[in-house]
Amino acid sequence: MILISVQNVQKGFGAHEVLRDVTFSLQKGEKMGLVGVNGCGKTTLMRLISGEDQPDGGTIHMNRDLRIGYLAQVDDIALTDTVWGAMLRVFEPVIALEKRLRALEEELARHAEDARTTLRLSAEYQRLTEQFARMEGYAYEGEMIGVLTGLGISREMFPRAVGTLSGGERTRLSLAKLLLQKPDVLLMDEPTNHLDLEAIEWLQNYLTDYRGTLMLISHDRYFLDHVCTTMGEMLGGRVSKFTGNYTEYMKKRTADFEARMKAYQLQQKEIDRERAIIERYRSFNREKSIRAAESRQKRLDKIERLDKPAEENHVRFAFDVRRRMGEEALEVKGLQKSFEGRTVFRDVSFKLRAGDRVALIGPNGVGKSTLFKILMNRQTPDRGSVRYGVNVDVGYYDQHQQELHPGNTVLDEVWNAFPAMEQSKVRGALGLFLFSGDDVFSTVASLSGGERGRVALTKLMLRKDNLLLLDEPTNHLDMDSREVLEDALSDFPGTILAISHDRYFINRFADRVMVMNEDGVTEYIGNFDDYLEKRDRPVPPAEAAEEGATKTSLTRERKRERQQSARLRELKAAVAAAEQAIAENERRIAELETRMADPQTYADQALLLELTQAYHDEQQRQEALYDALETAEAAYGEAAAETDA
Repeated sequence: MILISVQNVQKGFGAHEVLRDVTFSLQKGEKMGLVGVNGCGKTTLMRLISGEDQPDGGTIHMNRDLRIGYLAQVDDIALTDTVWGAMLRVFEPVIALEKRLRALEEELARHAEDARTTLRLSAEYQRLTEQFARMEGYAYEGEMIGVLTGLGISREMFPRAVGTLSGGERTRLSLAKLLLQKPDVLLMDEPTNHLDLEAIEWLQNYLTDYRGTLMLISHDRYFLDHVCTTMGEMLGGRVSKFTGNYTEYMKKRTADFEARMKAYQLQQKEIDRERAIIERYRSFNREKSIRAAESRQKRLDKIERLDKPAEENHVRFAFDVRRRMGEEALEVKGLQKSFEGRTVFRDVSFKLRAGDRVALIGPNGVGKSTLFKILMNRQTPDRGSVRYGVNVDVGYYDQHQQELHPGNTVLDEVWNAFPAMEQSKVRGALGLFLFSGDDVFSTVASLSGGERGRVALTKLMLRKDNLLLLDEPTNHLDMDSREVLEDALSDFPGTILAISHDRYFINRFADRVMVMNEDGVTEYIGNFDDYLEKRDRPVPPAEAAEEGATKTSLTRERKRERQQSARLRELKAAVAAAEQAIAENERRIAELETRMADPQTYADQALLLELTQAYHDEQQRQEALYDALETAEAAYGEAAAETDA
């Protein structure tokens, strides 16, 4: 059943047309993700559906009595209310009904000897009890506690006044209120903002089980993958809808674009052919040929022209290194840091080897960014040591871009960091990050968060460091830019340590996950999904005593996992080397075949003999190379299976 139907909706602000011709429908129970580049009109569309704004043209039809909840609307929480009191307001009808039931119980006790009154009160009591059960009145307090704690609002915060909460805490409280209201349709704009990984995981599970309808704007691709059943892409002021989650949408989007582009190109080719025929007929300058030209022109004019598929500009870049490091990249031992007498973390110890790709995760406030500042020598630890390996060049991406100078132009910001580079090369690098023309003369202060992030990535790319410390690198980037960043990091030959809440990003780049808490770090081999599987794996009773294992056994296990990880990297490198050797061999064979096919070669018998022998040698070498690849792949597969086990 269709709950909301959007037909030919248009919306502009001044001369800027944001929504051109938006048409789609939202079915009962559907969970639709809405994606598109920043500024394409996603929030504008959501505001129109919620009724906060009105379209310039088109219509939005909704079912009668449809209850819509919009996260941005839930800002009516009184600052003087306590956290618990603010949530109780959601259940005022239930609480009023509960009070009436208690009052009826007292009346029944008082009139126990009056049969007529007892019968009347009993009938009302039964009716209200059934209504109370339908409203799940017996469970509302437990539901409040579950939602609040799930979103990271602890029981200690329940008595606090709303006005004493931080902006992020109030946002989470608004989200809790919206979920407790259980509207027919949930409209959510970036609901995972201000949530740590644990709260995001809770919300993800809550929305997956939610029986209502959902329309969701989010840059969290992992979240979209696990929650959404359909995806809407906003491009060029319109919405294209795809069935499936984010990953399925990406596959279908690519196939759909290629099919539409092929159809457009074929039509253009046919139109050009028809025009050429018409011009040739007209050039004959005879009555019969002129009539034929006019007839063909009429048919051509009636053809419904296909629009060229629109495609947004994409960032495109690659990371490289200026020199190779030694085997050891970084060793951290027993780091501890406190602020104003409060210990943020202690006993943080780990090692990075050349080629490692590690994601650092943990709850907000545990000190992940502080750790990076210590690694960059911008803060001093209270205890412990940091040692870098031989030839290690460290590149740092700060999520807040504090290294950028607000008064600089984009061009000067990058050029000042690389003064020996020619301006044309600096502008070329900026062009890879979509800064072209007069864009390079914009001041850093005037840029959006995503644009500042692209400036910082430009500088990082040009440095060619072999160890990258990345603090939330996907923040502020649109989805296509995130995909390109992941592709660039997958080809990066150096070492990566990245702080991230982006679980999709972690799955794409990481071969190890480190979970940080105030007592140190715990390491898991694999990406985020592997970490979840190992984290949620039941602990055998024998291992459960003393929280699972002794410190010695944990150290031994971590050492074994590091050795397994190192062996996997070596075997993976062997597979890549074998594939590269085969590619080079095939290129050499193709080159020899081309030279041997050249008639001029046959004029030089000595050269022909030399090329023939070289061709024979390469053919024999190819068989040995494929054997080596097969052996390397088998060894890598066995090692990977042992690691999973």
